[in-house]
Amino acid sequence: MNDWLHAVEFHRVWVMRLFTLLCWSIFFAGFISSSASQDSRPNILILYADDLGFGDLGCYNEKSKIPTPNLDRLASEGMRFTNGHSSSGICTPSRYALLTGRHHWRDFDGIVNAFGSSVFAPERLTLPEMLQEKGYATAAIGKWHLGWDWAAIRKPDAKPIGEGRRQSWGAEAFDWDKPIPDGPLAHGFDHYFGDTVINFPPYCWIEDDKVVRAPDVMMDTAKWKEIKEGNWECRPGPMISDWDPYENIPETTRRAVKYIEEQKDEEKPFFLYFAFPSPHAPIIPNDEFDGKSEAGPYGDFVYETDDACGRILKALEESGQAENTIVVFSADNGPEKYAYARDEKFGHWSAEPLRGLKRDIYEGGHRVPFIVKWPGTVEAGTVTDALVSQIDFMATFADLLSYELPDDAAEDSHVLTPLLTGRTDVIRDTHIHQTFSGKWAIRHGDWLLIEGKDGYHSGRVKAWEGKRGYPADDNGESELFNLANDVGQKKNLAGEEPSKVAELSALLAKIREQGYSAPRLNKG
Repeated sequence: MNDWLHAVEFHRVWVMRLFTLLCWSIFFAGFISSSASQDSRPNILILYADDLGFGDLGCYNEKSKIPTPNLDRLASEGMRFTNGHSSSGICTPSRYALLTGRHHWRDFDGIVNAFGSSVFAPERLTLPEMLQEKGYATAAIGKWHLGWDWAAIRKPDAKPIGEGRRQSWGAEAFDWDKPIPDGPLAHGFDHYFGDTVINFPPYCWIEDDKVVRAPDVMMDTAKWKEIKEGNWECRPGPMISDWDPYENIPETTRRAVKYIEEQKDEEKPFFLYFAFPSPHAPIIPNDEFDGKSEAGPYGDFVYETDDACGRILKALEESGQAENTIVVFSADNGPEKYAYARDEKFGHWSAEPLRGLKRDIYEGGHRVPFIVKWPGTVEAGTVTDALVSQIDFMATFADLLSYELPDDAAEDSHVLTPLLTGRTDVIRDTHIHQTFSGKWAIRHGDWLLIEGKDGYHSGRVKAWEGKRGYPADDNGESELFNLANDVGQKKNLAGEEPSKVAELSALLAKIREQGYSAPRLNKG
């Protein structure tokens, strides 16, 4: 009997040990799986150029007079979109749409002017806020141009200087020791470094939410090196006495490299939004880049921008993080109107093969370079003509991270994951283009309707149109193009296709009025 009881007890003990071992195995398996899941969250790096043309990069235009080896290489390692768009033809709105997944025109149009307030409503979910919630470290380096609460640090008795567009504030008008509210740190970024806008005051570095050094004089371009092309286009305002705008790209690039190197030993994945001031005016390539292109100083400035991209991407590779990083390259809008003179002088059309430039709602105003590299997911060297928008990154990253977007966020953002993984699904077939109130364009399939006499805002240059074979203005009330065989928008079909004009006009009104265009919100 004792032997039998002993045997039963022996088996009971072993069953308990096996059960305990099994429980621990399940626990460790779950822990390892969870850790792997955490570690597999990709870093996200967005490189965002300013006023860069669709035809400036070699990988988009074989006739380009500008060498862009680093961005050409990036395109060869990822997916190059030939039909990628910003939300607007100017700076602030496109940045807002990129960082919210929402068309800017639902809230505002136009840019934030010097010492302007933030365009973000406090309740508006942003891309960096979403990524923070998913455990990301977030940083913005470079151009901000989305506003701050400068009034919070302005002295109560301060008086403006000058009038109209030239009105500004003196250096003594602000308490520079105070933090500046409602900037990048208030809308999802853990860290910021930059000069907010290269051609707007204050002319100084800002780190996080405070100036690094207090401005002590008023902006004076005579203190700077000679400009290489065009005008300074700098608004008056306070400046540190030894400010050097030529240092913008070198210094912000150093900061980006440093940030990436620091992240290699961190447990969190990172999101770095790096926004260039270039090739936006002032056109100021550093001396080492002079003559690197055949398109004048502007081309050299694009070359310097490409070089900075190469330095940042090299830091990513050398830090061992490149294989787990999604890299996005794009631009806020098309090239500035100086492109007409550049085409005449150098035979380089920055928007090749498109019509229109910055501010315009023709394709050249908002169809921009658009490259995504995602090792292990995006097949290297792929090219797609699928219609996509920068607005789509918010829903795409939400999908990647299993983040459920609320109904009042990213209302116009589409998930690009099927395209990025090699499928040919039609992700979006409609996109609305608007830069300033009163003039709209809608793309639907291959058709594009401009609700207005033309798509220009920067002005018509008849000499350029004649050189490029454009017909005279037909003075019609709208313009309709089929981009499948007329990407340059030369033949207005509005008179021949009145039913298509009516169809697109009704669709434009519907999307504007319903307040969203994201598929997930279409619950009818």
